[in-house]
Amino acid sequence: MIDSSGADIDDHGTPARHVARSIGDIRRSPVVQIPVAALLLAGSPRVRGEDPGHVRLLGEQEDTLPPIVVHRATMRVVDGAHRVRAALLRGSSLVAAQFFDGGEDEVFVLSVALNAGHGLPLSRTDRTSAARFILTSHPFWSDRSVATVAGVSAATVARLRKGVAGATTGTRIGHDGRARPVDSTEGRARASEMLRRDPTASLRQVARTAGISPATAADVRDRLLRGADPLPDRLRRAVEAERRTARRSAEGTGGAAGDVLPSPEVLTQLAESLRRDPSLRLTESGREILRLLGVCTAAMRERRRNGTSAVPPHCLDPLAKLMRGYSEIWQSFAAEFEQAHRARTRDPVA
Repeated sequence: MIDSSGADIDDHGTPARHVARSIGDIRRSPVVQIPVAALLLAGSPRVRGEDPGHVRLLGEQEDTLPPIVVHRATMRVVDGAHRVRAALLRGSSLVAAQFFDGGEDEVFVLSVALNAGHGLPLSRTDRTSAARFILTSHPFWSDRSVATVAGVSAATVARLRKGVAGATTGTRIGHDGRARPVDSTEGRARASEMLRRDPTASLRQVARTAGISPATAADVRDRLLRGADPLPDRLRRAVEAERRTARRSAEGTGGAAGDVLPSPEVLTQLAESLRRDPSLRLTESGREILRLLGVCTAAMRERRRNGTSAVPPHCLDPLAKLMRGYSEIWQSFAAEFEQAHRARTRDPVA
């Protein structure tokens, strides 16, 4: 099974196969009648909710509708919200259902996959929004894996990933179900050191120790045999560009490159990206964070508009102390988030 920590699904699975296997288990489970009043209609992948026209169409059908899918632990409707609304429209108190017994973090992904497979198709907006949400809940999934489940292209997922906070990770679960680093620079360096020490070392062992694929290990060995750099030109140029940027940043601030603060424009863009993030908008704790960020954004706009000109002189010193104290609290929050992010990136596989 796969979780948000990035663990492999199992010995022979992939994200898409795991979803398909869950759907198969549901289809083989018994159909039961459950009270409509006990169901929770929440977290639909449809951005605009249920389509009233489709509900009326289903409500007018005389044929028996397929059973809905319900998450047993929460009674949340995973698939079949339109059928539930249709049952209410007909005045039915019971509805046929099959249960899903997986984890709560799997419900949304399964809901997207089931809605994409039958019934009223998800719109492009729905699928794009779903891909963005899956990137927040399963950031270690590869672009192709997210694309397969959400029904969008891998290129679309790659573009969305850049704007989703926390979705850019050092390791991804590939379409084959295995965890691999996104940037193989360090892995190639480790592999080249191992192969220089022992040119006869097993490529499989080198790959496992260096954290890269056997194919990448073979490429490193071939480059060393030719006397070439273990890094391909593309990776080497990227590393050199990153070093140049870091040097320019450090020289421009007189300090370490890591001390460079984002511009107000970058901060505004980042805040807007977080405000659009479903994993924050759809949870109470996430909305509380967004409210706090909203205050900061408003303060930044006010500072740029008026600065200290609108503050009475006798308030300047206490306000300065108050804001400095608040900034220390935010700094402590930032340190905790950075520490958690580093730990997650460094050891993504449970």
